[in-house]
Amino acid sequence: MGNEGHVSSWRQPHSSRRPRALSPLREHLRDTFWFAPTAGLVCSVLLWWASSALDMALVEHLQREGRYELLRGLISVVNDAKTIVTTISSAMMTFIGVVFSISLVAVQMASGQLTPRVVRIFIRSRISKLTLTVFLATFLFSLLVLTSYESERNARRVESVPVVQSIATMLLVGLSLLLFIGYVSSTLRLMQVGPVVDRIAQESLGMLVRLPVGSADSVPLPPETSRIGHQGHAGVLLDIHAARLVRLARRKGVVLRLIPRIGDFLVPGTPVLAVHGGAAPRRFTPGYTVSVGVERTFHQDLGLGLRQLSDIALRALSPAVNDPTTAVQCLDRIVQLLASFAGRPLGEVRYRDRRGVVRLVQNVPGWTDLVDLALAEIRGCAVHAPQVTRRLFAGIDDLLLIVPAERRAPLLRHRTLLLQAVERTAPSADERRFATSPDRQGIG
Repeated sequence: MGNEGHVSSWRQPHSSRRPRALSPLREHLRDTFWFAPTAGLVCSVLLWWASSALDMALVEHLQREGRYELLRGLISVVNDAKTIVTTISSAMMTFIGVVFSISLVAVQMASGQLTPRVVRIFIRSRISKLTLTVFLATFLFSLLVLTSYESERNARRVESVPVVQSIATMLLVGLSLLLFIGYVSSTLRLMQVGPVVDRIAQESLGMLVRLPVGSADSVPLPPETSRIGHQGHAGVLLDIHAARLVRLARRKGVVLRLIPRIGDFLVPGTPVLAVHGGAAPRRFTPGYTVSVGVERTFHQDLGLGLRQLSDIALRALSPAVNDPTTAVQCLDRIVQLLASFAGRPLGEVRYRDRRGVVRLVQNVPGWTDLVDLALAEIRGCAVHAPQVTRRLFAGIDDLLLIVPAERRAPLLRHRTLLLQAVERTAPSADERRFATSPDRQGIG
């Protein structure tokens, strides 16, 4: 009771969104490529079982009504369809192998031209997973349907005529063809720079919507009493299970603070959670609430979108590629993301329990950190590309009109550094004047 009263001063008049319990699990499943096809195979077995039961019910009804002529007609049609089902079952697996071999080549080309981190876009693509799921489900379903065909049939003694199963097979094949067209179209789009940077921006904006609003006040935390270290394998901090941490902190009457940021690399023993206002929970393992992996994800990582856009722009500005137009497309989305962050409280987010008491504090990048991440490296590589410097000046000027006055300093700093770099690099006054003229299209 003493600890509960000690942290009751952390009630805030504005309550943040409460964390959702299944959010990390859903995001982790989206980052896998096995879950959807596996679920599709299970559904195909259930569909075959249901359609087989309907076929048996249909045969029993026709036999009971004495409609043997109609039943013989259905048997004839089904025997003709058997050839089609056999062809489907033998060709579908080959079709799957050819399609996805080509897709892997496309993914490799996109990762080589842009950045290896865009491979995750293909993994999370819903159309890719749905296409593979339907292809595999069609293949398995057609094999199961073949077991329902009988070599010899008598209308008076037949137990099942796979009419519904044959129709379902044809429908699955038609759906597979439609999805194949959509999949090819989607894959070709993701090989282009514009759709890729747009997808990165949309992922980042979606994550920003899910993230609880940061706190603008400076209410101090209760005194820190202990720290809990990382006990699992080394890796990147992917996300935290905020709902579990909030429940744990509420039961113990403490406030937990996440020490590293999402995206930091952790080694065993690294402090992960700081306990404020009470004793640390006994027998608590951070692995139950903290996810560590090999590569950053968009789930709770505020800076990942800017990191990926910066990587693509830097590769485009390298002497080996020399593609300033791609860098300008990345800057368009970078300005969009920074404008979305402009009016949002940053630096930390606070999770509350059902009573509105702060139970978990998460450290997130501040405004200066995000501006430096978005502009510093591109600014250093853009001095020899007037198209990029002009877009940078235009983007910074647009942001200066949007952001609050207290957030203008890092933008002005980058503008001054860019201006100085261009003045040192450009040999003539006319070239300096041209390279420092703001232009939203770079060189429109």
